[in-house]
Amino acid sequence: MSRIVELHAEGKSKAEIARIIKSENGLLQSDETIRRSISGHLAELPSKESPDASAIEAFASKHGIDVSTISSYWFNDGSGISVNVKNKNNSGFDWDAVREEMLTTMADHKREFEPIEYSDSADGHCLVIDPADVHIGKLSDSFETGCDYDNQTAVKRVKEGVRGILQKASGFDIEQIVFVGGNDILHIDSPSRKTTSGTSQDTDGMWFRNFLIAKELYIDLVGSLLQIAPVHFVFNPSNHDYTHGFFLADMINTYFANHDGFTSDADLQHRKYYQYGSNLIGTTHGDGAKQADLPLLMATEAPVMWAGTKHRYIYTHHVHHKQSKDYQGVTLESLRSPSGTDGWHHRNGYQHAPKAIEGFVHHPEYGQVARLTHNF
Repeated sequence: MSRIVELHAEGKSKAEIARIIKSENGLLQSDETIRRSISGHLAELPSKESPDASAIEAFASKHGIDVSTISSYWFNDGSGISVNVKNKNNSGFDWDAVREEMLTTMADHKREFEPIEYSDSADGHCLVIDPADVHIGKLSDSFETGCDYDNQTAVKRVKEGVRGILQKASGFDIEQIVFVGGNDILHIDSPSRKTTSGTSQDTDGMWFRNFLIAKELYIDLVGSLLQIAPVHFVFNPSNHDYTHGFFLADMINTYFANHDGFTSDADLQHRKYYQYGSNLIGTTHGDGAKQADLPLLMATEAPVMWAGTKHRYIYTHHVHHKQSKDYQGVTLESLRSPSGTDGWHHRNGYQHAPKAIEGFVHHPEYGQVARLTHNF
């Protein structure tokens, strides 16, 4: 931290500091990752608008003091008058820094992508990949619940699960991928560690850090999938993160906007529909309309696609366990979740469903031909 403060006091930009810190310490992380970390550290410094802020940084660096612990200091300009300056940014969170983090990152990454020549296939399939109810930010402690779950575990499981689905689907010629996002990708929706409706949660990390973790996870996943086949990104609004989940989906939509293989359906409608050949694929979180009403809602809300298809499916989430039922003309299926069991679920006994990420292979003519599960 002292080296960062020293370079910052010299007037170095965050990008320059990142390159210097990486070189001096032999770090393997990307410049962008280091820059983001530095941005978080600098957000805790006294405001640059405060009198003699650079002198405070230099003083703290010289004496090995953590600047973030300085909540106020005395300033004297030599006139004999001393003023007590309170650091209004000492809460540990700087709105301007987070705003810069988000907007700068998007500006850096919204670029022209290299065109990809996707191969044509006479026997192509659509792969639906649906990491359901990931709950980044959830905290489970094995001392209470019998299992551990935190942000690191969440990211590791999702990446492992998607790789597992791709490996299991390797016997099919994949010409289209539907990636289903949202569905409680984030655990909370406010700085007070509550869901959208105000329910308190056991959490790992600050809300803004969880948001950035989820953003990088989605960028990594969608970017990797685009190397295999065109990707249609579907966003399902959900009850834990109704607002932040939408912001995240909109950022992903912006990030890949210039990629020829990327399409999306990322508005706030609670039920989404996608047609692939004779398949009508619906997705929804599952906390709204009753399951028995979903088939008729599909026919009413997507009448053209309904009339042009023979095989119809609705994938739902929210309950964290497997349910499957055939209705007239539609198959409904709820998906398992990779997330761990928190205190509330353990107390109520909702904990023994398998933890998994699921995927589905659809043939353009014959419908769903494979159900793929990666268990943890």
